Amino acid sequence: MFKGYLSLVLHAHLPYVRHPEYEEFLEETWLYEAITETYIPLISVLEKLLAEGVDWRLSMSLTPPLLSMLSDELLQERYVRRLDKLIEFSAREIERTQWEPSFNRLAQMYHRRFTEARDVFENKCGRNLVNAFKRLQQLGKLEVLTCCATHGFLPCLNVSEQAVRAQIRVAVAHYQKCFDRRPEGIWLPECGYYSGLDKILREAGIRYFLLEAHGVLHASPRPKFGVFAPIYTPSGMAAFGRDMESSKQVWSSKEGYPGDYYYRDFYRDVGFDLDLDYVRPYIQPDGARVFTGLKYYRITGKTVHKEPYDPDRANEKAAEHAGNFMFNRERQAEYLESVMGRKPIVVAPYDAELFGHWWFEGPDWLYYLFKKLHFDQNALRPITLAEYLRENPTNQVATPSMSSWGYKGYNEVWLESSNDWVYRHLHKAAARMVDLARENGNSPAAMRQSPSSPLVRRALNQAARELLLAQSSDWAFIMKVGAMDTYARKRTVDHLLRFTRLYHEIKTDGIDADHLSHIEHLDNIFPDIDYSVYT
Repeated sequence: MFKGYLSLVLHAHLPYVRHPEYEEFLEETWLYEAITETYIPLISVLEKLLAEGVDWRLSMSLTPPLLSMLSDELLQERYVRRLDKLIEFSAREIERTQWEPSFNRLAQMYHRRFTEARDVFENKCGRNLVNAFKRLQQLGKLEVLTCCATHGFLPCLNVSEQAVRAQIRVAVAHYQKCFDRRPEGIWLPECGYYSGLDKILREAGIRYFLLEAHGVLHASPRPKFGVFAPIYTPSGMAAFGRDMESSKQVWSSKEGYPGDYYYRDFYRDVGFDLDLDYVRPYIQPDGARVFTGLKYYRITGKTVHKEPYDPDRANEKAAEHAGNFMFNRERQAEYLESVMGRKPIVVAPYDAELFGHWWFEGPDWLYYLFKKLHFDQNALRPITLAEYLRENPTNQVATPSMSSWGYKGYNEVWLESSNDWVYRHLHKAAARMVDLARENGNSPAAMRQSPSSPLVRRALNQAARELLLAQSSDWAFIMKVGAMDTYARKRTVDHLLRFTRLYHEIKTDGIDADHLSHIEHLDNIFPDIDYSVYT
């Protein structure tokens, strides 16, 4: 008997990294790895479920920077080139490991996966994976949420309400361009929420957002049903809270499924194991060793010695863990329904890159979970968040608490000693952008006043792009964790310097057209942006 709802939500995001000024760029591999290991496997699994008649539901945010990179022809071409290298490398590995059966089998597996990924990317998706996600949404199975324009952490940007509003409105416009419809829901970057943000979201036409558990549990008045039903903010927005139990069971590398000793070890990669001269064509041009994606060992345990990876045993574990997850959610829903007097919704949000990239077997786990939910039980019903609101429109009104899903639950990750220096510059740039937008009214009459108005408009739009890119929460996060922090600082400074130069050139009517064209080529996100979002 039907006892409750289960809503799985994946957050797919990468910072906007595109460097046409270089033939190859290390940080661009973040995108290529995610396409091969997460996005294509997810698409393949979801398409397979459709072919098998499984009625699944999934909510998934696709952020504007990720959508922009997936749609970019330069990055698409570079990804194909990357795949071709991996296909060649895995073919060489098949030959090298011919006398090592365990490794040879894995080399063949990788060669098959890379070849299939190329077929999906080139032939089935026409090099643009956005089309595949769009189709799944049109079929009513996948719900795509938006995010902020460049994943700006809004609680640290709200010194300027116009800056927050621009992050949201640019994202909504970009989503509409990609999916031919307006988004109903938004994944707030890092689930960061502050009082009053719901009103700005409502202005943009958003219906709901997600919060970390304490954002709902600490709401005022205290929600009667905790995180197992959404609350409505006073402005009418719905807020869903994360269920900590279901999230920890999947997310935690120590207590959750991904840490199982039979699963593939993420960190043991042939790019670091094999002779440098042998792997040199497949790593960085300067000889820096990087992950190639070919990993031959399982986690094994907390030991230096690692056993060879067995994909069949790992697949069995994925099915076993999917069954365990379903069983736990069934018991959870049965209990909650008995005490709540209404059917609960268990909201389980995760980073999408966990599935496939960090946890190699994650897409298989999702496949088995949806199959088991469809065929093996009748207590849980998978549902998207928008569907739930349509079916359950009556919910408690409460004011959410300031929160995030970062370490300690508030703003510390994005505002501490390693990165606090950026905000005075971001706030100053936001104030200047508002000043520029107000001085250069967007009406046709105002634009006709200046004979150079097309150039001015281009400069204003580029200034908006540079500000948005500088505001990305990724840079502050990377500075905090200390990995690639030099790159994160450089990106922040570069965008702020480009913005500042444009600001002074616009103010003094001295725009350098060649320089403007150059940075338009470098930072080409949001080609249809309109700077008037800052008025």
